[in-house]
Amino acid sequence: MARMERMLLAGDHHSPSIAAYFTHTGSYQVVCLPEGPATLQEMTRLPGYDIVLMEVDLAGQGGLEVLREARRVGVTTPVILLAATTADSVLGFDLGADDYVPLPISMEELAARVKAVIRRSRTNGTARLQVYRFDQVVVDFEAETVMRNEEPVPFTRLEFDLLRYLVAHRGRTVSRKQMLRDIWGISGDITTRTIDRHVAAIRKKIEANPDAPRYIETVYGIGYKLVG
Repeated sequence: MARMERMLLAGDHHSPSIAAYFTHTGSYQVVCLPEGPATLQEMTRLPGYDIVLMEVDLAGQGGLEVLREARRVGVTTPVILLAATTADSVLGFDLGADDYVPLPISMEELAARVKAVIRRSRTNGTARLQVYRFDQVVVDFEAETVMRNEEPVPFTRLEFDLLRYLVAHRGRTVSRKQMLRDIWGISGDITTRTIDRHVAAIRKKIEANPDAPRYIETVYGIGYKLVG
């Protein structure tokens, strides 16, 4: 049996009919939440969702604010905004939305959009770089080796997995909570010092000056971002 896609549907205006449609297809497991705060909390939990459909006009906390906060803490789940105005769509894309669907819309078109966004997110997420370079550092993801000035640099398994994760999310802030969830498989409120120790170890191996890192930036209060 094919795996069902996990969909989080946020809103109460159009959500009942949308939920009924996708549930009826037999291909989606749909969770519905009417309010913004609960939606934000659910987006950060494990297991993650394959797609989020979110109305802009959410009770308690608007959809755009939920999207902003979700992206700020490192949630990368693809989000399709359900909005009535073009202004909302422009701001939504700026905040990290993956698509915008004007309302009203036919269910067939919405289903096509959902499939396209899920497919695109998986292509982006699984497309593996063979080689990535930081000046004199060369990371070979196929061979799982790191060279610096043409000399091999030893990495532990977790260090290499963390470096791979940062490269895959390069240019975006990744929260400590997200790294614990996706790399360590841990969720909940626990200490994140282990992440900081691993990042410090990686910096010593790839940065010319680990005390003033050029590539792995600290985003204070949130996590890290790989640049370059």
